[in-house]
Amino acid sequence: MSLDKLIENCIKQDVQAQGQLYKQFASKLFSLCLKYSKNYAEAEDNLHDAFITVFSKIEQYNNKGSFEGWLKRIAINTSLQRYREDVGVYDIVNEGNIEDVSVDINDDNVSIDFLLKIIQDLPDRYRLVFNLYVLDGYSHVEISELIQISTGTSKSNLARARMILKEKIETYNASLKSQSL
Repeated sequence: MSLDKLIENCIKQDVQAQGQLYKQFASKLFSLCLKYSKNYAEAEDNLHDAFITVFSKIEQYNNKGSFEGWLKRIAINTSLQRYREDVGVYDIVNEGNIEDVSVDINDDNVSIDFLLKIIQDLPDRYRLVFNLYVLDGYSHVEISELIQISTGTSKSNLARARMILKEKIETYNASLKSQSL
């Protein structure tokens, strides 16, 4: 069934079409939810909530832009909404500007699995800003609006995330070097 027909049937609340749409996009959206969630279980909840939103608002998709992009936006916004609701738990503070740090990941010793793990291990406020800015291409202004922090705090959180990642990569490389000696 074509995507347009699938969307049309989902608008009509066709359960089989909804199931097919879920099967087609769930894995991509889950990996996106995982980037913005504290853990696997929260990512599953966010995916579930995102699809509830998709099915309840699918008639609002107006064929402008890609449907997958529309779905991704919903998944990100759903995950960020949970973050905003739990903001007290995450302890967002307005941090002063710190110097931006670049992270060199052009090292053959650093696997993608290791990178994903250390990104996921970042403190929540740093991980969210890092993912939004570096992996999904949002600007600091957009990030500040999405997670309700100042632009300066967004920049500071990104710099701190990069600093933490740089330290973890350096530690990892040093441990590999010492093991080979």
